[in-house]
Parts: sequence; structure tokens; C-alpha cells
Amino acid sequence: MDKFKQVVWHSPEGEVVACYEKNKVMQENLAEIAQVCRDALEDAVLMGCDEQQFREVLADLVATLASPYPAGK
Repeated sequence: MDKFKQVVWHSPEGEVVACYEKNKVMQENLAEIAQVCRDALEDAVLMGCDEQQFREVLADLVATLASPYPAGK
């Protein structure tokens, strides 16, 4: 998770998101997502699923998430 602590968040216009609270929320969200993903990966492997397939399905899930907001918001 250390590499994600170095993330500099940007707005759609490319401006740095400098608000401490916004960055804190983003870090907390990433930590929660990482934990859920670790738990799901562990479950998949323990149940005999292919780890690489799980990773591919997870990547596809992320790639196909739709934003509830118009672009640029």
C-alpha cells in the first residue's frame, strides 16, 4: 500500500487536489479497497480458483465501473 501513499491526485483539468481532507479520504478508500480485494483473493485461492483469473476479473470490474457523475465533475 506504500506506493499508493505517494499518489498525487489531480482534477480532470490536471490541477493537483491539495485539500488534506480529500486526500485523507482517498487514502482511506484505497486502504479499504485493498483489504476487500485481499480478502476476496484469499477466498478465491482457498476455494481453488485460479489466482490469475481472479486478478483479471477484478481488473475488468474496475475497468468497467461507471461514474454516476457527468465527465469532468
